Amino acid sequence: MNVSIASGKGGTGKTTLAVNLAFYLSEIRQDNFSKNVTLLDCDVEEPNDHLFIKPEKTREADVMVLRPEWIPEKCTACGKCVESCHYNAMALVKNKILIFNELCHSCGVCKAVCPESAIKEVPHSIGKIISAVDEKIPFKFAYGILNIGETLAPKIVKELKSCANNDGINIIDSSPGTGCPVVESLNEADVSVLVTEPTPFGLHDLKLAVKLSLQMKIPTGIVINRSDGKDKIIADFAEKSGVPVIARIPFDRKYAEAYSKGEILVEKFDEFAGFCNEIYENALKLKSADMPDFIDEDIIESKQKKISFDGKSGGAEFFREIAVISGKGGTGKTTITAALAQLSENKILFDADVDAADLHLLLKPEICETENYSGGRKAIINYEKCVDCGSCEENCHFDAIINKDDKFFISEVCEGCGLCEIVCPVNAITMQKSLTGKRFISKSNSGIIVHAELGIGEENSGKLVSDVRNSAARLTDKLKLEHILGDGPPGTGCPVIATVTGTDLILAVTEPTVSGVHDLERVLRLINHFKVKSAIIINKADLNPDMTKKIHELAESVNSKVLADIPFDRNVHDALMAGKTIIEHGKGDAYEIIKNLWNKINYLIAITL
Repeated sequence: MNVSIASGKGGTGKTTLAVNLAFYLSEIRQDNFSKNVTLLDCDVEEPNDHLFIKPEKTREADVMVLRPEWIPEKCTACGKCVESCHYNAMALVKNKILIFNELCHSCGVCKAVCPESAIKEVPHSIGKIISAVDEKIPFKFAYGILNIGETLAPKIVKELKSCANNDGINIIDSSPGTGCPVVESLNEADVSVLVTEPTPFGLHDLKLAVKLSLQMKIPTGIVINRSDGKDKIIADFAEKSGVPVIARIPFDRKYAEAYSKGEILVEKFDEFAGFCNEIYENALKLKSADMPDFIDEDIIESKQKKISFDGKSGGAEFFREIAVISGKGGTGKTTITAALAQLSENKILFDADVDAADLHLLLKPEICETENYSGGRKAIINYEKCVDCGSCEENCHFDAIINKDDKFFISEVCEGCGLCEIVCPVNAITMQKSLTGKRFISKSNSGIIVHAELGIGEENSGKLVSDVRNSAARLTDKLKLEHILGDGPPGTGCPVIATVTGTDLILAVTEPTVSGVHDLERVLRLINHFKVKSAIIINKADLNPDMTKKIHELAESVNSKVLADIPFDRNVHDALMAGKTIIEHGKGDAYEIIKNLWNKINYLIAITL
């Protein structure tokens, strides 16, 4: 039985649940079905499960792909490889071919179209599969990790899932969101358990996750984490969608403190084993349950109003771009960005978290412009021409072509590279542009916002992020404003790379937990890889003073700076529940610190940029 633990947004408690469920089934429950437990951490951009399991002995294996290498003596500089690359990973400069590995998707098209065989493919490691070999761990455990600067997360996920056991139960800890790594994680799942929290953010992103799960025809249940008895917004959606709530875990600071130290909750709190038992029992029932119909509705309502963009110009001759990111979700990134939006002036806002854009939930903008986005392509097979030769399946670098009963089909993991169209001997495959999302320009009391919605399970989120940033830059230049302020995605993959490159200042929001520090280290490596200035904001800083001290030391070691230590404050949760920013809420210790943040950022920009 394959149980996927997923979430529409990060920070909902997905990892906590996956790890504790594995310990519960293998150490406490120990029945016939669950005695053979495997936990696979498929959040390969920011894997965290190992921080709690703490394996002492591991075995590593590189995940390899084939990358193009130019052979100068054979090249005639015809440029066909550059023209055919769908990812803009190649350029022809002064009769030389330049290959940008950070954009390359290892699809093989350039090699296939080169008439002089001047491109060869060489093995290249994009990450690792790390398997625990400790006898003290009561279940089988492995995780994948994507190398910094690489983009092919689904490839790591696919390799990792080969470690699953056909007997017993496999717990798949998926990455957050609804992008291509999540699609690969959910593929072949028997049950999808979606972890959420009872906030407007939680509801919005839960809708996205449910939409993906039902689209893939997976029996689905909802776990409400941090439930305080006021989770009606989630319960109402569950009833409307037909997707049941299978458990509620209460809001309790003691769980957060134990998590920050890397402790196992089922070993520390007896009642947490009860929550895991409830989830497990209901997951078993879900496996054979009828699924509700797929929900096909817009997540962002497009009630457009004609609003003039005329207004006071900042008069700036050039602008600075600031993006707020986080190594992991749920650190308070969007909460901080929304507060900064209300504290700052003369700026354009953007939301680059296109998998699960949430900034509009707090700033409540009115949509002025909607544009369909076609950043990807899909392969279409003409079965009247197809002779079932299998050339497409044989050459596909992504295993996206499936042979069922001697008939070939294009699966959800198709990258749209076009290699199958090139190698088909009877021209039975064509590439068609697909609608992969929508881009919006909206206006709020805090300024103009450029934001987007990536289609459920779609590829090319990095391209959509670049489109959002470019649109924000054009508006900023047109209005002669001073700043662009962006809410970036979590993780270290393609959308984050598209957010970080060329930005003037990155604000990394973290929290003092074992996973927060681990993920901050990875995201700082990414920022430094692209040579971008950074500063750090520590949220819930008093939750674990030792970890907070470690973050300060980490910042100093990489020539960064901690701008604020924001305390754990229930007022932040109350503000979110009310659909307000912490600035609008205007209460609490966190508010007192956050209200001075923009002045610190302005000062930092003035002295360093």
